Amino acid sequence: MKISVAIPCYKVTHHVMGVIAAIGSDVEIIYAVDDACPDNSGKFIEEHNRDPRVRVLYCPENRGVGGAIVMAYRAAIADGMDIVVKIDGDGQMNPALLPLFVRPLLRHQADYTKGNRFFRPESVQGMPPVRLFGNAVLSFLTKLSCGYWNCMDPTNGYTAVRTNVLEELPLDRLERRYFFETDMLFRLNTIRAVVKDVPMDSVYADEESNLKIGKVLPEFLRKHISRLGRRYVYNYLVRDFNVGTIYSLAGALLVFGGGLFGLGHWISGNLHNQTASSGTVMLAALPIIIGIQCLIAFMHYDVSNVPTEPLSVSLDDIKTPIRPPNTDTDI
Repeated sequence: MKISVAIPCYKVTHHVMGVIAAIGSDVEIIYAVDDACPDNSGKFIEEHNRDPRVRVLYCPENRGVGGAIVMAYRAAIADGMDIVVKIDGDGQMNPALLPLFVRPLLRHQADYTKGNRFFRPESVQGMPPVRLFGNAVLSFLTKLSCGYWNCMDPTNGYTAVRTNVLEELPLDRLERRYFFETDMLFRLNTIRAVVKDVPMDSVYADEESNLKIGKVLPEFLRKHISRLGRRYVYNYLVRDFNVGTIYSLAGALLVFGGGLFGLGHWISGNLHNQTASSGTVMLAALPIIIGIQCLIAFMHYDVSNVPTEPLSVSLDDIKTPIRPPNTDTDI
């Protein structure tokens, strides 16, 4: 297996050379992507680098972390790499953990691995409370919109992926900026790829974050809702029609119908100063109760429907030529 590393470079000149130096010898190529950095990260790396594995790629304009990584992904596919590991150049991700991210891919246990800073209580002790709360909320939203209920810490950028899986994704349509990691999970779910978390510790140095929570929060909510709707339509209406579809449609109709019936009688009762009978209350409450139970059953089905069979196994089988039988010796 040929392993490569992709490093998005934007205002990381204080840390990136240390990151490159810490990358082990089992990596064949290191793609350092200068995302139109105002500090000229690419030129800085070329001037100070002594590692022959490093290739500096230049984005003609600032594309965000997603655009920079997609450029590295395409280069890795063109160079015949089997695995691409994404490591940020700001020093927050320890390159010594790279074997932990690659091992599940080599063993065909996963198609995509990502870091999880929430696995051990000790791992989050150095995390600012605001980031801790924000990541917890984003993790739940991502579970809803992307369908990977077994994963936490969706904004973690320490990832590894098989290139044959990347070839199945619409790379040109991936989000370019801070929503890139979440959109990657959404796209992986549409092709039923297996995603596995890798425990890691959080590290915060003197880097300056370009992420402004107040600015991106409304955008994140809108995109999560959009992907939740698209995932539901694709998985439960277009590609398949299963018991989860029945639970969800029945639950939504019962809750909506019961709520509409109860609201109508409540408004009518207030206008005419009449008290609703116990039968009317039950006719409104019973569909809502049953509908909520159906929606809970749908959630249970969705949680149990997380992909478990790695896609890369079947992709490898497709690309492996089948030896034609020898008519003299084979039956």
